[in-house]
Amino acid sequence: MPGVVPAGSVKAQADPVFDRDVFLLRQQLLRISEKYDVADELGKKIVFVERPAHLLRNIGAILAGLAAGAVVGVVLGILSDMAKGTAYEGLLAALAVIGFFVVLFAVGIALSAKRHVSFYRDETKRDKLLEVLQDRKWQPITATYTVRDRAGRTMALLWKNYLYNVVRKRWYVKAPDGTTLYVAKEDSIILSLLRRFLGPLFGLLRTNFIIVRNGSEDVVGEFNRKFTLLDRYVLDLKADRARELDRRVALALGVMLDTGERR
Repeated sequence: MPGVVPAGSVKAQADPVFDRDVFLLRQQLLRISEKYDVADELGKKIVFVERPAHLLRNIGAILAGLAAGAVVGVVLGILSDMAKGTAYEGLLAALAVIGFFVVLFAVGIALSAKRHVSFYRDETKRDKLLEVLQDRKWQPITATYTVRDRAGRTMALLWKNYLYNVVRKRWYVKAPDGTTLYVAKEDSIILSLLRRFLGPLFGLLRTNFIIVRNGSEDVVGEFNRKFTLLDRYVLDLKADRARELDRRVALALGVMLDTGERR
């Protein structure tokens, strides 16, 4: 029959929980860390996802940065006062201010925690299925995340460029060697521009993504936000009938399209 993929041509998945084409995602509300329940089409929970906020550690990193910055600022401030009336007074005063912020930022970043994402079979967290690792703590222009299976093997890389996202959000799915395989992008360039430049007036416009094969417009899936007050999403991969896109990577991508965009 046309459009039907022979059973032997459908790529097998690593675990029965991923052996499907539709995943329903619901973010748990009123949580410090980001947590998601992933269900099948019937609403049965099959995966629990957690991205810890590391709140106490990050607060400690900020306080340590403030303390270290204050020490540097005070020392340079004292030197500036000692050099009062000389050509170095202004320079040392400026260095005191700059040094405070540089040290604050450097120490804060160094002591803060990376925010990895873990996928478990359930909320007991005894059986980890896969994880998404934040490669660098500070990612001002580009961000890269490594998707690893339960054995710690790298499956894929998720990459985005913040400059590209000014016009239209895009996430790239890359093979471990860096070859781009798929691209997830906002479904409409017009709506994306309205969201950017008209802001709150178009806050009700949901940000949906389509997933295409790299170098083509061949759609293999969609990531759509339901029109509700709660954070609920549908990852629909029915277009990828042969399941060439590993469902573990697809689910990791879907979660990052939400938490990675701070939606």
